[in-house]
Amino acid sequence: MAYKAIHRFARIAPRKARLIADLIRGLPVADAMNQLEMSKRRGAAYYKAVLTSAIANAEEQDASVETLVISEARVDEGPVMKRWQPKDRGRAHPILKRSSHLHLAVEEKA
Repeated sequence: MAYKAIHRFARIAPRKARLIADLIRGLPVADAMNQLEMSKRRGAAYYKAVLTSAIANAEEQDASVETLVISEARVDEGPVMKRWQPKDRGRAHPILKRSSHLHLAVEEKA
């Protein structure tokens, strides 16, 4: 059985968050937590919170934390805030402030 956690509307671009998702996918929970704590990327803090929530969800259902493995780590695109940066001679350049939906699932492996 998979235990899931989701962080919706995270203010990080999906392209940057996917680097962290690829880093931890398939790892045991303890190794993934170490990777996230040592990573300097900003997305690691988001995924650390989601992983903590998924572990808590598994503990609530009496799962063994030592045998948990990350079975799914994916990033979906969230809404985009559109802003404008003024430039010379009356022009404007678009700024796209992207957001993400972070999905994480852990399963017990024997």
